[in-house]
Amino acid sequence: MTASLSIVLPLVMAVVMIVSGIAKLRRPDDLNGWANMGVPAVLRRPWLLRLHPWGELALGAALAVLGGVLGLLAALVSVGLMTSYTVLVARSLRSSPGAECSCFGAPRPVTRITVVRNVWLLVVAVGATAVIWVNPLLGGALAAVDGADWGWVLGAAVAAVTAMVILWPDGDAEIVGAASLTAQTGQIEDGEELDYIRVRTPAVPVTLADGTTANLRELAATRPILVLAVSETCGSCTPVIEKKAEWAAMLPEVDIRFLSRLAPEDGGKLTERTTPQSLHDPNDYVRGSIADWPTPTAVLLGADGMLAGGPVSGFDNISQFVEDVYESLHDERPPA
Repeated sequence: MTASLSIVLPLVMAVVMIVSGIAKLRRPDDLNGWANMGVPAVLRRPWLLRLHPWGELALGAALAVLGGVLGLLAALVSVGLMTSYTVLVARSLRSSPGAECSCFGAPRPVTRITVVRNVWLLVVAVGATAVIWVNPLLGGALAAVDGADWGWVLGAAVAAVTAMVILWPDGDAEIVGAASLTAQTGQIEDGEELDYIRVRTPAVPVTLADGTTANLRELAATRPILVLAVSETCGSCTPVIEKKAEWAAMLPEVDIRFLSRLAPEDGGKLTERTTPQSLHDPNDYVRGSIADWPTPTAVLLGADGMLAGGPVSGFDNISQFVEDVYESLHDERPPA
């Protein structure tokens, strides 16, 4: 059985690394995504971003064709990598709810399933490290395949569980996708696109920076509000936070307000007590009533009690959204 595990575990990790690398090449991440996941600033370099998927592909190949001390070194790298991934997603889930991970290509919200998946992959990587050294130095697990015995049954179970935790659908991801698709394009199941579908602004309580409570729908009844849902712990929120003053000058007809999930006294620089005051929603009423969005996200509340645009997520999409709002108000694109 030990001989079979020495083949199966490295090959399972090799497949995981190769699948991950290919997925990242097909749907590349960006530095904002890395920042959002809490990757240290010293590592957020364009050249590392470009090399990341190729490094995973090379590591996958090494796990498959190397044994002995070389295979052991490759397996130790996989343990370090999986440990880093697991720490990042666990920390992100705790400190920045709604953050997205491009772990296997397309961005998906980080959920408890993401953490469970990464913990399992870390366990498999540790198991591969314990047995890979018995494989031939050159040829590794692939060269030792002929020696496999009934342990392949156990190996198949390991592979099946691994595939399950990787492909297990994130319920949160489905909700975000459905909500965003409906809110932004009104797209229906057969692929036909309709005009923007407006829905009522939720009449939920929010706390203003001065500690008073207001009804969100009533708050927007006098002037439209562009809500910027951001977090100070979210790296990709930084450019949105820094752009707020510029956008406010561009759109004097609209109140632009931060929406924080922290109470005013804990909101740091997101707490703005000058008019228009920031909004604070520790109970997550707003996000829970509109869409389970990631940060940063923007949504426009109309003065008629209806959503006027969004939600849209990510700095680039929000910047485009602000320009679209300007164009709708002034019949021209904003000056460059």
